Amino acid sequence: MTETPDVEQNPIVRKLGAWDPQAVAEARTFRGELTIVVPRQHLRRAADFLRGDPELQFTFLSDITGVDRFPMELRFELNYHVLSLARREKLRLKVRIAGSDPTVESVTLVWPTADWHEREVFDLFGVRFEGHPDLRRILMPEDWEGHPLRKDYPVEGFR
Repeated sequence: MTETPDVEQNPIVRKLGAWDPQAVAEARTFRGELTIVVPRQHLRRAADFLRGDPELQFTFLSDITGVDRFPMELRFELNYHVLSLARREKLRLKVRIAGSDPTVESVTLVWPTADWHEREVFDLFGVRFEGHPDLRRILMPEDWEGHPLRKDYPVEGFR
């Protein structure tokens, strides 16, 4: 993936960085799509800012995807795909978390659609969302052992 040299001049990156310089660990564009890497401890605050700022208005979370980068650390990567319908802009927030502590704060109070998306990532990858109102399995049976999209999950399941 190539990084756009002038990504720091992007108005979204500049506004988020001016609000809190620690909220932007990295920013890049690829094929016209902006990705901002946010440290785990700043995710909820950054999401609040992006939604509530009258110039940005990222009011819709369309998806959360999980990536298991095993055996690399930071093992898990979460991609939050958010839209500003008023501005017709999209943004990807990326959060990287360690395999030894796969937890991140829930964004359900910022974007209510996160409820189901976070449950799916929890079910399939085992990432826990602190403060989630109902964090339980959504696709696999309640008594299922493990998380089937983890790269260290046995191909034929546990026996």
